[in-house]
Amino acid sequence: MVRNDLFITIPNLFKCPISLDLMKSPVSLCTGVTYDRSSIQRWLEDGNNTCPATMQVLQSKDFVPNHTLHRLIKTWSETTTSPAMYRSLSREKVREMIENGVEKWGLECLKKVAEFAEVSDENRSFLVKFDGFVAAMIGVMSNVDSKIGVLGLEQVIRVLELVLDLIDKEELMMKLAKKGEFLGSIVLIMRRGSLNARISSARVLEMMTINPESKLLVAEKEGILFELFRLIGVETDPVAVDVGLSGLVSLSMVRRTRLKIVRFGAVELLGKLLARLNLPVTAVENVLKLLEMIANSTEGRTAICDDRLCVTAIVDKMLKVSKMATERGAVILWSVCYLGRDEKAQDDVIKSKGLTKILLLLQSDCSPSIRQMCSELIKVFRVNSKSCLSGYDTKTTHIMPF
Repeated sequence: MVRNDLFITIPNLFKCPISLDLMKSPVSLCTGVTYDRSSIQRWLEDGNNTCPATMQVLQSKDFVPNHTLHRLIKTWSETTTSPAMYRSLSREKVREMIENGVEKWGLECLKKVAEFAEVSDENRSFLVKFDGFVAAMIGVMSNVDSKIGVLGLEQVIRVLELVLDLIDKEELMMKLAKKGEFLGSIVLIMRRGSLNARISSARVLEMMTINPESKLLVAEKEGILFELFRLIGVETDPVAVDVGLSGLVSLSMVRRTRLKIVRFGAVELLGKLLARLNLPVTAVENVLKLLEMIANSTEGRTAICDDRLCVTAIVDKMLKVSKMATERGAVILWSVCYLGRDEKAQDDVIKSKGLTKILLLLQSDCSPSIRQMCSELIKVFRVNSKSCLSGYDTKTTHIMPF
């Protein structure tokens, strides 16, 4: 019989984004993200020059102690780790629980194992190496007759999110993509589960999209695209938005899916999302990546041109967010204004002062392909009677937009 041992839940704020363990010496990078000192030191010593959480290039590799967070962690540790109140779930106890049969677990057992998996990489490795554990958890997710309900499924998806990265998963992920019952449970979680569970589900979905076939299988499952769009359109949580966008970008690598999301009304939603204030850098880059892929088709370009807010929002983000965002914005404008020759889009670019940004980008250290696109865009605007370039001398070698 499995005892209902108590265990400690570490607040997410106190976990290092790299190790996911309780931070002992929290330090902050210039990006504002806090890590445990030992974890970020290893990251930087390995030659990395980006922030692991945001992937922004670090202007400085110096970090400063986060004394406020350190005090909060210390206070929390002193008040929650009393032996009289809490006992950690041991590996021996987990082994006993698994050997008793995963299929017999109720909600409390699932919660305990999910918390056990969250504690450390060592615990997750322990679970992965336990013969049949991952398959058993997948079986629980795929069992349409299971009585654990949405709350139980939430715990299973938490565990799978944590352990699937530790296994050789290509063959397994293809099997999961073909399991309609497994995908059905994910849709159920994303429809009725908590925000954290929906985020975990979106991450597992992205793990499953390892090749064009798996991407198509996942995207074709009824409810998947709708729930991903609901994650980015309804929620304001930056993590939820970022994870939802990342999943949509992965699925949209397949042309058939891109056409589907265009007909789904993606452009209007992405335009509104792009117009939001304080949207994280990675989210802006992913929105523009998605629009860039949509603009590869005639139907997609038409949808972008018909949404006046979308073109204006694209121009607004150029030269404001990051080099990647700027270049992706330029590719979209090239697709609709040069390749598609859409006059509505050209007018919107002119009205939103996009021409100035294109000229500035042309003089920057952009890639050769982007430079070529900017040159071709200028030719388009030069023949546009509404453009200030209608009388522009193409022999000019140095462009001054002001």
